Amino acid sequence: MAKQMQKTSVFIEQSPGDYENGDIQKNLDDDGRPKRTGTWVTASAHIITAVIGSGVLSLAWAIAQLGWVAGPAVLMAFSFITYFTSTLLADCYRAPDPVHGKRNYTYMDVVRAYLGGRKVQLCGLAQYANLVGITIGYTITASISMVAVKRSNCFHKHGHHVKCQTSNYPFMVIFACIQLILSQIPNFDKLSWLSIVAAIMSFAYSSIGLGLSIAKVAGGEHVRTSLTGVTVGVDVSGSEKVWRTFQAIGDIAFAYAYSTVLIEIQASIFPTLHLHTNICDTIKSSPPENKSMKRASSIGVSTTTLFYVLCGLIGYAAFGNDAPGNFLTGFGFYEPFWLIDFANICIAIHLIGAYQVFAQPLFGFVEGWCSRNWPNSKFITSEHAVDVPFYGIYYLNFFRLVWRTAYVIITAVVAMIFPFFNDFLGLIGAGSFWPLTVYFPIEMHIAQSKTPKYSFRWIWLKILSWVCLVVSLIAAAGSVQGLIQSLKTYKPFQTQE
Repeated sequence: MAKQMQKTSVFIEQSPGDYENGDIQKNLDDDGRPKRTGTWVTASAHIITAVIGSGVLSLAWAIAQLGWVAGPAVLMAFSFITYFTSTLLADCYRAPDPVHGKRNYTYMDVVRAYLGGRKVQLCGLAQYANLVGITIGYTITASISMVAVKRSNCFHKHGHHVKCQTSNYPFMVIFACIQLILSQIPNFDKLSWLSIVAAIMSFAYSSIGLGLSIAKVAGGEHVRTSLTGVTVGVDVSGSEKVWRTFQAIGDIAFAYAYSTVLIEIQASIFPTLHLHTNICDTIKSSPPENKSMKRASSIGVSTTTLFYVLCGLIGYAAFGNDAPGNFLTGFGFYEPFWLIDFANICIAIHLIGAYQVFAQPLFGFVEGWCSRNWPNSKFITSEHAVDVPFYGIYYLNFFRLVWRTAYVIITAVVAMIFPFFNDFLGLIGAGSFWPLTVYFPIEMHIAQSKTPKYSFRWIWLKILSWVCLVVSLIAAAGSVQGLIQSLKTYKPFQTQE
């Protein structure tokens, strides 16, 4: 299973180039792949784009649960841990030596190189489970944003006192129908414009939300805030305070989840350190990838943290203890309605593309596994040329059609059963943070550096890993409890926020 998983990645790798007379061509890197021209600047941009997403929408609510003291402290703690473990991952890109070792192109390749065995399978399970959870979460978030556009226009037309209740279900069906079509496009990941559009949309709605929060604070409207967040006996009960605190931690963990793509970013853009010639000369052509990636991680994570602190703290200052779970769809903002509509359209467009970015690796893994196990099955391997008007020849594969259609339908059905934004984001964040952001990077660093067992460094790395495991478990418990409570009070044909 581990061997089969290794070929799937969020970023599509290009085929190795040809070698001539034992020399690497000038337009190829040391691994025979097309020459990489990226720098720490482009890597920083990729990291910022990967991190800043729909998680930013829940940060005002998360800070409201934690308060002025714990809220920023938790944000900074996750920021530090994410940066620290990303530097460990950067050193593991090459194995066994971080500068001269063999390149690894995916997160699972790195785990295989340093840990091997069952841990590769566990890594694959964590990664693909995370991908499934993200696609379900994106279905929920996109439908809520589409509903918000309809409600915003209703409020503008009929007044803010009108309920303007709208079911999420029709919009989940619309989103799923769009994904049914997009999922049938082979090699969808190669459409580079998709990432560009998604990045623009992400910055657009995040900036609009931040700007509207600043305007609300500047308006001087009084809201209740406190050092410890929502008040027991006033806003919530004692048990609700505890569970919401755990869930808020999960939401913040989700906002920082990007470790699964860090290796792919490093593999895709950095040129080789050395060019080898016939006379075995070694000419330094650029800084080592690990040093460039550490610099990129520092800039990317610090920039993201600054943006998150602004969104979270200013959002809390704008809404106080009544901060909505999603500050663009919870209708703390009513006007200007056209700007709120535009922001929510940006969210929907971003998530339409982002769904495919995260679903395609899973599609590729299942299809590759099936074709290797049943190579003689025409249902799985045969492609049929179909002339599509205005498109040209489309190669139809019946297994791809059935499997991808079934996947989109299943994720849409699960989203309909659990259409709760904050609870689901918290559960995804809690489930992926410890194994992918903390455990595997620390274990690989210990294996690479050959850190002596029970040495001071070994002990504090293990303590950090165990503490993060406990944090992930309580965050997951908070999110599960939130899902259960939401289900108890759930009214299927009313708006979910």
